[in-house]
Amino acid sequence: MSPAEPWATAHVPASGDPEFAVDDALALADGRHGGGPADRPPSVPPAPTAPGTATGLPEERTGAAPSAEPAPAHRHTAASWPEARAAALRAARAVRRARPPAPRTAPLADALGSLLATPLAALADLPSFDTSAMDGWAVAGPGPWSVRGDGALAGRAAPAALEDGTAVPIATGARSPAGATAVLRSEHGRTDPQGRLHPTRTVTPGQDIRPRGQECRTGDRLLPAGTLVTPAVLGLAAAAGYDELPLLPRPTVEILILGDELLDHGLPHDGLIRDALGPMLTPWLRTLGADVVSVRRLHDDAAALREAVTGSTADVLVTTGGTAAGPEDHVRPVLLAAGAELLVDGVAVRPGHPMLLARMPADRLLLGLPGNPLAAVSGLLTLGEPVLRILAGRPAADPDAAPLADAVPGHPYDFRLVPVVYRGEEVVPLRYNGPAMLRGIAAADALAAVPPGGAKPGQDVELLDLPWSLPALCAGTTASADPDGTLDLGAPEDVSRSESSREGARRPLGPRRDPAVDVSRETSADRGSRDPKDVSRETARP
Repeated sequence: MSPAEPWATAHVPASGDPEFAVDDALALADGRHGGGPADRPPSVPPAPTAPGTATGLPEERTGAAPSAEPAPAHRHTAASWPEARAAALRAARAVRRARPPAPRTAPLADALGSLLATPLAALADLPSFDTSAMDGWAVAGPGPWSVRGDGALAGRAAPAALEDGTAVPIATGARSPAGATAVLRSEHGRTDPQGRLHPTRTVTPGQDIRPRGQECRTGDRLLPAGTLVTPAVLGLAAAAGYDELPLLPRPTVEILILGDELLDHGLPHDGLIRDALGPMLTPWLRTLGADVVSVRRLHDDAAALREAVTGSTADVLVTTGGTAAGPEDHVRPVLLAAGAELLVDGVAVRPGHPMLLARMPADRLLLGLPGNPLAAVSGLLTLGEPVLRILAGRPAADPDAAPLADAVPGHPYDFRLVPVVYRGEEVVPLRYNGPAMLRGIAAADALAAVPPGGAKPGQDVELLDLPWSLPALCAGTTASADPDGTLDLGAPEDVSRSESSREGARRPLGPRRDPAVDVSRETSADRGSRDPKDVSRETARP
């Protein structure tokens, strides 16, 4: 077997591979990832991890000791990654059916980024009168023309009607006088000593006159319901006579940051670490269509958590940390005590396997994210994105896939989400992809979904584009609408990206990457000589 084929031995983790940390080895030994004794590999010793490395820590909380057994009060069975994403969609659709949102009205200044609740119909003709498209002269009939002394300026009343053989100076945007048959551009006319105007080029009827209603007539449907309000949409709405727009409400989200060990400012010290999720989640959730109404920090206290969970009125409550089975992991017990229904209770994906999704009383949803930063991103894109997309009425992005430039080792049973960058037609996996690390995702264009067992060089992998990447920005911006203009939130409009736009999306955006995280600067010869496992092993490097 070639050493360049790590997928061939993926079901038996290689000793020293930091991706298979202590909890993974224990899972393999006791079959926590599913399957009976017949399809479970023999017990293997835990893979060694360097003290203090991200992959030596459990994924739900930095600094907590790994536990071989779940809490005795509750034992969960992880859903597969595809099953979990489908369950999130079902949950959001059920909530939307139970509590259909009422459209809201907002002034144009506050509408950016929302979705139109109804079709945008023109309130006036565009343009609302015949206007000049150029500076020059409004002329009547064939030339030459005698030029009148008055003129037509934008924002002024139209001058007196023109008779054949006459002309009047006119500015761009000014009302065209009655009787005008064309506008002669200033650079295309000359006057003779007698003051008569002569054309230097052929003048055709209607030339450089924008007729009333050229763009639309009153009542014309300009945009369908579900259109994303962009700056251009705001301009069109204003031109068509709107001061405010009917919009779909954004789902409200409250964030609970859990943990005694978290600091909101300053440098880490004395066992305390900076909270990376608070600053990251709020803008990320907004890009997914949410209205973040509150961010609260709670200590590891079950009573305080239960009070916050049961007292929240947000459509979606997002918690960070506390989703595993440690002594201070209170999310699951609190949910069960509050009468919540666990819809997704762990997901077979790395990082992020302790993530969960619950349906609360009053048809509200709780998204439980692991505490490690990249694991939290995994949970946000696995469960949070489909939930918020449905609740916000946004369309699904076109499924995207690309071949890997390098091999990526896989987990025996779970998917792996690995930060990647686009390079031509391929994606290159980035270093620093451990569950506690953000250096890789900060430089990434997407997350690659690596199936169980790993992926070979050249193998297509599904991509989860990040909100700031071009493919995400190019995703369909219109939700599906029925002929009557009402939204069909269950099936996004078929807005496909062209192959050329996909190829363009695979070009790097912004400044050059940090060479410490960007392995794409290696030559093809370098990649060929490098052990394919080296990229994933960077998680253990200092």
